[in-house]
Amino acid sequence: MNYPFSLTPLPYKADSLEPYIDTETMNIHHGKHVQAYVDNLNSAIKDYSDYHSWSLEKLLYNLDNLPEAIRAAVRNNGGGVFNHDLFFSIMVKEGKGLQTGSSLSIAIEKKFGSLENLQAELKQAGLTQFGSGWAWLVSDREGNLQVLKTPNQDALIGQNLIPIINLDVWEHAYYLLRQNRRPEYIDNFFKVVNWEAAEANYAKHTGLDYSKM
Repeated sequence: MNYPFSLTPLPYKADSLEPYIDTETMNIHHGKHVQAYVDNLNSAIKDYSDYHSWSLEKLLYNLDNLPEAIRAAVRNNGGGVFNHDLFFSIMVKEGKGLQTGSSLSIAIEKKFGSLENLQAELKQAGLTQFGSGWAWLVSDREGNLQVLKTPNQDALIGQNLIPIINLDVWEHAYYLLRQNRRPEYIDNFFKVVNWEAAEANYAKHTGLDYSKM
């Protein structure tokens, strides 16, 4: 995907994640917030034709090399598009759980001891991210996992880390239904994690190279 960027459709209906993620939040979160990131990203690079053929990943990977006039806009809005595309793809209603014996399952047990321990670390990262941001399960190129948190719409592409799961802890992701109850929102997020998609993301760790995208 390159300029002009467009809003990636939800991979399910907006009401599919009820009662864990409510329909109104999904419609506003995806259709308004993410659409605004797309529009602002296009506006930022509209007059910079040298970058019209660049993928979103290439733009984010090369942030430090972009003209200063558009660098912050690409970081904030391009990061918003990238992060949300992953977030919406990593949820599913009534999906299969983490498959015992899968590569991801083995890596989780090696690093965290259990899926429950991983979820506890992700929840803690989400709860302790001050203000807006994200909690992440990521892998390096050797398949080693770690939990991280990032502010605002910062993406992890420049660090050459492969995102497996990301948890949106911006208030717009949960406030309509959960108000200030972020712990409750995170607990419900775990009920709709798409572990098949997470396993597919993890499988990319040996071959995905953002510098060549």
